[in-house]
Amino acid sequence: MNAPALPSTHIPFYQPVADECAVFEQAWRQQLPILIKGPTGCGKTRFVSHMAAVLGLPLFTVSCHDDLSAADLVGRHLIADGDTRWCDGPLTRAVRSGGICYLDEVVEARKDTTVVLHPLTDDRRILPIERTGEELQAPPGFMLVVSYNPGYQHVLKTLKPSTRQRFVALSFDFPAPAVELAVIQQESGLDAPRAQQLVTLAGQLRRLGGYDLDEAVSTRLLVYCGKLMMSGMSPLTACRVALVEPLSDDADTLAALQQVVLTQFGA
Repeated sequence: MNAPALPSTHIPFYQPVADECAVFEQAWRQQLPILIKGPTGCGKTRFVSHMAAVLGLPLFTVSCHDDLSAADLVGRHLIADGDTRWCDGPLTRAVRSGGICYLDEVVEARKDTTVVLHPLTDDRRILPIERTGEELQAPPGFMLVVSYNPGYQHVLKTLKPSTRQRFVALSFDFPAPAVELAVIQQESGLDAPRAQQLVTLAGQLRRLGGYDLDEAVSTRLLVYCGKLMMSGMSPLTACRVALVEPLSDDADTLAALQQVVLTQFGA
């Protein structure tokens, strides 16, 4: 769970793919929550950071996990110096002050968390705090954003239709080759020919549907690989540690992936 990122003059780089920036801004202006769906490493979190900076809003990011409870989001009473005091959670802080509360991989959290979100995702826009008796009204600047990867989650780990239909939804995927090329160059500083090799390699690796891969190689990993190559690491080593090893623990699968890498960087 991260502290809020305060708005600044620096806007994180994000290469738009379609109309997602305009949709996000209009949803914020109309006080609507947004659900972002897409594979790991395709730019969901960077997009939210970019839009928070563009709109000049504080960003409260919560990385959801199996043990994340409603109390972790809303807050709890803590004992300090013999006294009991209430401590706001990140969702409550965002509602009090305004800004974007971003719940990354929301389906990983415990089921009681989504119940807490419901009053914030309809026209009431309220956050009841049972422990303190408060009922917070979200200010106009508050926005709730959640994300998850529908292709990765187990059938038991998904959002109920009753929850999904409370959000405006955006579907993300890995960007088109030309966009991914621009992202790699911007983020890693890699020259165009080698960045193009990485984009071509990514396409080859993503087509390996017959292998036991839970996830496809992400744009994030391509940027990591580009940074390692820019540091002077050999392309084969950079691809092995950034693109091959993160995808699998199976020796045969790793060997097959490395053979694909050789098609681009074997000379």
